[in-house]
Order: sequence, then C-alpha cells, then structure tokens
Amino acid sequence: MDYAANIAMTLPELVLALGAIALMLVAAWGGEKATRAISIAAVFVLVGAGIALTGPASSGGYAFDGMFRADAFGTFAKVLIYIASAVAIMMAPSFFARTQGDNLRPEYPVLILLSACGMGIMVSASDMLTLYVGLELQSLAAYVLASFMRRDGRSAEAGLKYFVLGALASGILLYGISLVYGFSGTTVFAGIADAYAGTPSLGLLFGLVFVFAGLAFKISAVPFHMWTPDVYEGAPTPVTAFFASAPKVAALAMSVRVAVEAMGPATDQWRQIVIFAALASIILGAVAAIGQTNVKRLLAYSSINNVGFALIGLAAGTPEGVSGVLMYLTIYVAMTLGSFLVVLQMRGEDGQPVESIASLSGMSRTRPGLAAALAIFMFSLAGIPPLFGFYAKFAVFSAAVDAGLFPLAVVGIAASVIGAYYYLRVVKTMYFDDPAPAFAPMDNKVEGGLIALAAIFVSPAGYLLIPVIGAWTMAAARALF
Repeated sequence: MDYAANIAMTLPELVLALGAIALMLVAAWGGEKATRAISIAAVFVLVGAGIALTGPASSGGYAFDGMFRADAFGTFAKVLIYIASAVAIMMAPSFFARTQGDNLRPEYPVLILLSACGMGIMVSASDMLTLYVGLELQSLAAYVLASFMRRDGRSAEAGLKYFVLGALASGILLYGISLVYGFSGTTVFAGIADAYAGTPSLGLLFGLVFVFAGLAFKISAVPFHMWTPDVYEGAPTPVTAFFASAPKVAALAMSVRVAVEAMGPATDQWRQIVIFAALASIILGAVAAIGQTNVKRLLAYSSINNVGFALIGLAAGTPEGVSGVLMYLTIYVAMTLGSFLVVLQMRGEDGQPVESIASLSGMSRTRPGLAAALAIFMFSLAGIPPLFGFYAKFAVFSAAVDAGLFPLAVVGIAASVIGAYYYLRVVKTMYFDDPAPAFAPMDNKVEGGLIALAAIFVSPAGYLLIPVIGAWTMAAARALF
C-alpha cells in the first residue's frame, strides 16, 4: 500500500498531533494571554479530527504493514473520545478562573490534544507495539494533567500516585506483551490469533493473564482500581471529568479489540478473567461508595462500578456483546460528563470548589434546575427506568443472556441494586434534607447548556436515538468479527 493511503487512514491522529505542536508553539510565544484562543483552537482541532474520520480513516483497512487498523469500531470510539475531550477543554476556564493561585495555562488544551492522539492510536492499534506507543502517549499527558494545579497538594499527590502506579501497570502490560511475542513469534494481532487458535502453550496463557492485568489498570477494574478514588479526588475537576470519560472509553475499546482480534480463539481463557473483573468491580464499586462523603470519590467508585457492567458485554464475546459495550460507553460518557459539570457548579460564595455530599442538602430549593439535572444523572447511573441508563444495562445483560451467561447477568442485576443505594442517597440529600448554604449562581452559559444537553440525552428522550446508535454500534462491533 502506498504512503499516501497510510497517511489518509491515520489522518485524525495527524490532525491532532500537528494541531498540538502548532498550539504548543503559540503557547511558547503567547504565554498565558493566549490561553483562551488556544483552548478555542483546540476544540476546533478536535472537530477537524472528527471530520477527518469521514474518509479512509473510518474504513480504509490496515495501514503501515498491519500495525494500524482504520475501521468502524475505531471510528465510533474516537467520536466519543473527541466529544469528551472537547467538553473537558470547555469546562476548564471557569474552574481555573475561580481557583486561587492556579490559573489555566495554555498547556492544558495541548495536553488534552496529545492525550486524544494517543487514545486514537490505542483504539485503532492492530499490533502490540502500536498499542503500547498509543497507551504511553495518552498516559504521559494524563500524568501531567493530574498534577496540573502545582500549588495544590492534593493535585500533586494525585499526579505522583497516578505516575507510580501507571508505570507499574505499564511494566505488567509490557511483560505480558513480551511473553505473547516470545511464544507466538509476532506482535501483530492476526498472527497472535493464529498462535492462540491451536492449543495455546503455558507461556501464551501467562502472557494473556499479564496483558489483561495491564489493561485492567487502565480501565480501573478491580483489583487494579486502587489509584482511581485518590486521583479522581485530587485532580482538578475538569481533569477528573476527562479521566472518567475519554481515557475510559479508549482503554475499554482497546481491551475489546485485544480480546476479540488478538485473543479471540482463547475466548474461554480470557472470559474467566473478564467475568471476575466484572463482578468484582460491580460489587466493590457499589459497596465502597456507600461510605463516601466526597462527591468526586463517590463518582470514582461509580466509574469502577460502571466498568464492571461494561465488561459483562465483553464477557459475552459476541458482536451483540461488543455492541452492548459501545452502547453502554455512549450513555456512560453523557451521564458522567453531566455529573461532573454539576460538580463544577458546587462552589461557595467565595467561588471556591465545594466537594462534600452534605453541601448538596436542600439543593432542590436553592438551585432547583441543577438539582433536577443531578437527580436525572443519578437515577440514570443507577439504571432506573425509564431513563436512558436503564437501556445501557439492558443492552449488556441481554447480550450476556444470549451468550449463555445467565448466572453472570443475574448476579450483575442483583449487584446493581446495591449501587442504587448511594445514587438515591444523593437524591435524598438534595430533596429531603434541610438546606445547606446555597451555591454561588451559575455564571457560565456554556456549562449550563452542556448540562441541559446531557440531561436530555439520558432522559427518556434518548430512547428516540436507539435505532441510530444501535445500528452504528452493531456495525462497529461487526468490524471486529
């Protein structure tokens, strides 16, 4: 294949990389005065990358001798990644403007673009080396973002914890990749699948275990979730919203591609790992969230809990299961971004962030619109019908039942009842407790509009989009099979 065709299939990543480099040069000369212009330009770069997906980048096949695959599955994941990244950029200016001593610097949108570029490589990788390069590009930007508030001890601690544990997980993943390469003789997914098609050797099985352990860290699945609550609490709120959405989509999509494309013949082997991680994540995410008093930590355990539900779709190992994972991710991104946009509005009269769940007391009387939006997101995350979050869970449970995993679906449904408790506790605090001091009024129409859009999407109105999203997710899932 000629070089021009390879470039055309990787055009979204090139747009992001060149855009980030250009904006970095602008930041070097313009300083903090250029932050607003760079943030706006970064959003347009993400839009440009999305437009670039309409060409060969969405269905061109393999590029660079099988190391990169442009298909419908990668395209779907990238659309979610770009949307979440754009929202994370739009959330940041008002948050940093109110934070004492730490202004928004122009490097923030540049780091988001570089991270999005790495995530695009992750979800389209068809070679273990490409996968690792994309993963490290995303991770290196994320480590800096977590500690972006240099004068905040919690942010510095979050960045350090994420870096140390991320390096450990990368080492585990790299060791797994080396085992798979050593016993299969290749790093290309198609060749690895051929090696697993026979009777896999003990080395290949150990490689499978280590690869899935490394991937479990990136999606914050139990037992590799330990970094999530601390990092989510300590990182700036826009960064936490970004971590809970875009990298989560990229890591789950990457895990699905590895499981189906590279290790599809070993489904019976990796299904055991996925089922354990799914159930452990659902149960621990639900139980550990009950005692939380910080809303960001609660949403961190909610994220772990939701990863468990998404993994139930992967455990099915069928196109319907993968389609269910993508549907779940779509609705999850809207619910999560909406929840963090509401958290962004939680600030005292002095403008400083307030993160305690107790501060939500009586918000239905002091900020009724904001309380209604957060109630919609909480009910939807709990999977209570008729909100759209119910359909997300229905999609993955239905795929599990169709694949003969009826006990897994039953346990998952039973465990979801535990999770409903802490979501409903937030709603009860807002609507039935005595009012706490009122939050400062919303002064950002963009954030208000995004909250309204997310709330409408996860409301029963979202069911109108099922034919469109369902057809798209199924087409993306079938691209892997």
